Amino acid sequence: MLYLKRIVLICCVLVAQSGFSQEHPNLILTKQGVKDIKSQLGKVPLFDATLAEVKAKVDAEILKGIDVPVPKDMAGGYTHVRHKLNYLTMQEAGVLYQILGDDKYAVYVRDMLMAYAEMYPDLPRHPQERSYSRGKLFWQCLNDSNWLVYTAQAYDCVYDYLTKKEVKHLEKKLFKPMADFLSIDTPQFFNRIHNHSTWGNVAVGMIALVMDDDALVERALYGIKDLKLDAGKDNDGGDIFVEGQKAGFLANLEEPFSPDGYYTEGAYYQRYAMYPFMIFAEALQNARPEVKPFEHKDGVLLKGVDALLNLTDKDGEFFALNDSQKGMSYFTESLVSAVDIAYYYGSKDPSLLSIAKEQGRVQLDQTGLAVAVGIRDGKAKPFEKNSMLLTDGADGDQGAIGILRSTKNDDFTLVMKNAAQGLSHGHYDKLSFSLFHEGDELLQDYGLARFVNIEQKNGGGYLKENKTWAKQTIAHNTIIQDETSHFNGDYEIGSKHHSDMYVFDVENPDIQIVSAKEKNAYPGTVLQRTMVMLNNADFEQPVVLDLMQVNAEAKHQFDLPFYYFGQIISTNFEYNKDDTLHTLGKAHGYQHLWKEGEGASKKGDATLTWRNNNTFYSITTTTSAEDKLIFGRIGAHDPEYNLRPDPVFIVRKQTDNALFASVIETHGNYSTVTELAKNAFSSVEALKVLQSSVDYSAVELSLKNGDSYVFIMANSNASKTEKHSLLINDKTYNWTGVYYFISNKYY
Repeated sequence: MLYLKRIVLICCVLVAQSGFSQEHPNLILTKQGVKDIKSQLGKVPLFDATLAEVKAKVDAEILKGIDVPVPKDMAGGYTHVRHKLNYLTMQEAGVLYQILGDDKYAVYVRDMLMAYAEMYPDLPRHPQERSYSRGKLFWQCLNDSNWLVYTAQAYDCVYDYLTKKEVKHLEKKLFKPMADFLSIDTPQFFNRIHNHSTWGNVAVGMIALVMDDDALVERALYGIKDLKLDAGKDNDGGDIFVEGQKAGFLANLEEPFSPDGYYTEGAYYQRYAMYPFMIFAEALQNARPEVKPFEHKDGVLLKGVDALLNLTDKDGEFFALNDSQKGMSYFTESLVSAVDIAYYYGSKDPSLLSIAKEQGRVQLDQTGLAVAVGIRDGKAKPFEKNSMLLTDGADGDQGAIGILRSTKNDDFTLVMKNAAQGLSHGHYDKLSFSLFHEGDELLQDYGLARFVNIEQKNGGGYLKENKTWAKQTIAHNTIIQDETSHFNGDYEIGSKHHSDMYVFDVENPDIQIVSAKEKNAYPGTVLQRTMVMLNNADFEQPVVLDLMQVNAEAKHQFDLPFYYFGQIISTNFEYNKDDTLHTLGKAHGYQHLWKEGEGASKKGDATLTWRNNNTFYSITTTTSAEDKLIFGRIGAHDPEYNLRPDPVFIVRKQTDNALFASVIETHGNYSTVTELAKNAFSSVEALKVLQSSVDYSAVELSLKNGDSYVFIMANSNASKTEKHSLLINDKTYNWTGVYYFISNKYY
């Protein structure tokens, strides 16, 4: 297949040498696409509204004049922001020229490009020496690639407006040198598997398609051949060179994506990478259809869009897996493009139209037109987010992300991370979870430690606390042994391992289960977490049963944190609040936690109730008299206030084998108008561990109304047909399948 593709490329070169001249535009817009758009102007409301918005924005920039400053600033600084605004405006101006036919837009793009062509040949690498791959226009090659991806589209749109002399000048002084700079001159950026390299590959590929340069197209698709790089790390600690690893755009499609379309770096960076992935695929489909980008790896790009849309909460915000900024959502421009392109080149899925309708704008090309026409014609259908398992790894065999959504009340979503390391943006948080209620985090994943594009905070780049806190295990809702992060917080070790999915069962909408094992985070210790979303008439809202089974070869300290939002209302155990703050530990993120108080429970369980957004929440967790119940808060050793002062509740046990069992409830509400609290108390009377072993985890849940339930998980055999018999307290439980669940009403 690779051989045939290269033969086709050689044929394309011969055709070009025979005197054939390709037409423009031919990347995102095409001549036929422009003709179709012009025929529909004034007839498609969403497209017309987007066009008017873009026109007003570009017209305002044209009035300000052209500003191409000498680069000097980090992200968020004036020169950084100005060059970013320049490439965005050029791309939009090029589109306006094609659609509206007004020469002022072509003139603006031409004059801007000429200004860059005059400056670029003498530009050294950026003066800010912070990146492993310093750019010229920006502090890192990643942003230079952003510039070229967008600018290539603008160049394509005004190509026929330019004289042959101007074309030759721009390609000699600006575009070819920049393509070589991003690839040949900076191979540690270009020739690897990473979202950075995807942008670099696409930047070179996009400008290559405009220039009709097949050698550059091949470099973009397959990387730099026979390149050997010294082993090294990027700024986030990721490997730059991996022996035997392929490079180029197609390799970046194959390795980071699972067959389900999940991108191993997580949703935040998948969102960022989807723009170059999808925009180059569209360009290839138009200019080099023989590459068949949307069919590659069984259509993984189209699956990737679907996966991304499902990796969101009720409000469309992406789950904070690995390095992730809270609040990023599918309303971002990259997902506007991705949704439009996926609709056009996919199966015309009408549910994508409902997402586009929410987004309220479209891409100004034939894909956006098709989406806007579909919405106008009433073809949109709801995009239904269901419980699903998204595998990780190129072959789908490196763990997975498990998503449970309540079918009776879709406001509840549980996300359990049982996946691979996630490259350099990965965190050390195996078997972690976050829980959402009505689009808000009930129990949170911290996300990243960074103020993106805010100059005052480390130039908008990652903060040192991202490594010392956000990546560490204690920053997540999962188990920590001896105050040490999973894999000792070592990227090389973590990259060799992944959690193993054990069960994902959502056949019964009232008992949805996700379970996984982790055998490598701590040598000699096996961790298994089973999380169950229960819809039951005894509970006002869906509840989550959380079973963290720990089996170790020796006794250790184990901490299980729960990061909640809101104000504590009550506990059913005694505690002391400290008068003086002390850090909870010295390393692996513990140095960033203040210890605010400590308690213990003698009754066999402990309940914490808090209020957030006028809703009450409770965690009831099993304890022994020796266990410590710790109240903490993020923010220690944080002199520049880089971290959010969020609270945490930690269950600490000294043990070799134990079951951390918890029930998480949502109940009642408080009205600030009537000043009345409704159902403010937990419905749980008691939670008791019946069995804790490698083979079985069993609990009994008793409610204040007299009802009780028994749940048993078979930890060593996930077969649906396996028969089990377990004697507990003189009572024998018999069942078939991986779990047992029964009410005292049926004992």
